[in-house]
Amino acid sequence: MDTSLLHVVYLMPLLPLAGFLILAAFGRKIGSPWAGWLGTATVTGSFAIAIVVMVGLFSRQPDARSFTQVLFTWVPVGAFHTRVSLLVDPLSMTMALFVCGVSALIHLYSIGYMAEDSDYAKFFVYLNLFVASMLILVLAGNLLLTFVGWEGVGLCSYFLIAFWYDRDSAASAGKKAFIVNRIGDFGFLVAMFLVFTTLGTLNFHSIFAHAHQLSGSTATAITLLLFLAATGKSAQFPLFTWLPDAMEGPTPVSALIHAATMVTAGVYLMVRVAPLLHIVPNVGLVIAVVGVVTAFVAASIACAQDDIKKVIAYSTVSQIGYMMLAVGVGAYVAAIFLMVAHAFYKSTLFLAAGSVIHSLHDEQDIKRMGGLRRYLPWTYGAFLIAWLSIAGVPPFSAFWAKGDILDHAFGYNHALWALGALTAILTAYYIGREFFLVFHGKERWRELGVLHGGGEPHESPWVMRLPVVVLAALAAVAGLLNLPFHPDLPFLSRWLAPVVAPFARPLTIGVSTEWVLAITDSVLALIGVGIAFKAWIATDERPVLEPEFLRKGWFIDESYDLVIARSGTEIAGLAATEVERKGIDGAVSAVATLVKDTGSGLRRLQTGYLRNYAIGIVVGLVGMLAWMLSRVGS
Repeated sequence: MDTSLLHVVYLMPLLPLAGFLILAAFGRKIGSPWAGWLGTATVTGSFAIAIVVMVGLFSRQPDARSFTQVLFTWVPVGAFHTRVSLLVDPLSMTMALFVCGVSALIHLYSIGYMAEDSDYAKFFVYLNLFVASMLILVLAGNLLLTFVGWEGVGLCSYFLIAFWYDRDSAASAGKKAFIVNRIGDFGFLVAMFLVFTTLGTLNFHSIFAHAHQLSGSTATAITLLLFLAATGKSAQFPLFTWLPDAMEGPTPVSALIHAATMVTAGVYLMVRVAPLLHIVPNVGLVIAVVGVVTAFVAASIACAQDDIKKVIAYSTVSQIGYMMLAVGVGAYVAAIFLMVAHAFYKSTLFLAAGSVIHSLHDEQDIKRMGGLRRYLPWTYGAFLIAWLSIAGVPPFSAFWAKGDILDHAFGYNHALWALGALTAILTAYYIGREFFLVFHGKERWRELGVLHGGGEPHESPWVMRLPVVVLAALAAVAGLLNLPFHPDLPFLSRWLAPVVAPFARPLTIGVSTEWVLAITDSVLALIGVGIAFKAWIATDERPVLEPEFLRKGWFIDESYDLVIARSGTEIAGLAATEVERKGIDGAVSAVATLVKDTGSGLRRLQTGYLRNYAIGIVVGLVGMLAWMLSRVGS
């Protein structure tokens, strides 16, 4: 059993962190494109290290696939000792492997996409720090270090979403993401305080070993608070409104945040604390309901969006909802299975959309596109594969991954399955709608003069095209990770078993029911594909399918603006004028005025005339004699 391969795990976050420091110091001097190649090389190096560590871990027996690398003691305060330690186990390495792999491809794509940007080097500074933070998050051996990575990706998301800060929409989107995520972070912090107060540790192994000591109410509070954190980070209802706006950043940012890193962090956290969820099973129902409701609401909104990236952004919210549904029903392997597949097909969709935008000089309205199939054949093929994958058309990846979740949901609660199945139809439909409006039909971009300088759309350079093709291929075959036909085929289930199997809820349906559900999943996907084809292959206007209610996102953002933002602004204004200015400042001013008036009154006694002082002395003496005589008489 060779452990030497595991001891290089620290290099995984260290390489992109070193890239961040080098680019922050010398990025402008290095310039384009070498700054991009340096950033890409560091993340590719992390991917190589992840493969090495994975080989070392795989060489161990299943019950020995856990290794903690302690780097140094971080916070020694009294009884509180926290170390910077990295936890290597099947769950953390599954996350690290696809995070590094997909992030490396997105870095490569960015070399071409950001080539003309004036802040080219700064973009890779943020990308490298983002990946380093995400790796710290997934490899951390305790809650406090996890929180460091958690906050790191939150900070970098602000930098990247608001990268083009000279646009008001981008600046506002960055602030929105930062503020909404702070709501979730409150839950994370309070959960940590509760864990340390009750168990005296923040180390994952120690927490899980002593979880039985938690009272029911404390365990419920901790898990719900952690779910609040996950709701913010993974954009679940009601805190999902920041994610669609996050597409204001450059397209590689959308792919990085929406597919492989930040938004999956909440799902990862919930799977990591599966031992805590196991002792409070009622919390699972809350998670499942929030997940499936989020999946449905976001999918319905995506059906009526016209921005090519916003459709995919709402799709991300919906797909993460499926993952939370899986966590809620105890199907932890299914959640990770869909997470991996989602990283591939969602990255493909975003990067393909970026190629479309690039070819149309930054146009993002799908109603102003059309007929791009013959101009962008590679992008067209990749988008088609990603669509069929996310739709769940067999044998593409989501047929297996999403189907696994729906099977567990059916065994847990039929109502959850029904809403998830309806969402599956919507998923196949809204990506199909986007596909046909972008690549088929009339060349509306030509009629509307989208390309002001003339010319025609064209494929992106190879540094952008290669990542899209690789990710599309991975999206097509990702289902091979966990095929159900034979006990030796579900690799992912066997790989993750040491971490989650003791806490997972077993599948309670029979083989015949599984076959029926698999056929049903296929039919649902084809129904969605068929509706999209029938409705959008030859037109770009279907008002009846795009009601204002859906175009405005169920008016959720408007409601928040009215109830929270506007009322909060009014309360703040009232506090500033009435409470602070008239109340607090008025009280301080009143004290100052009293002292001033008192001083002015006493100053009149100081006339400077000797006769006045003599009269005062005489009057005082007379007064004293009168008082003394009155005392003698008594």
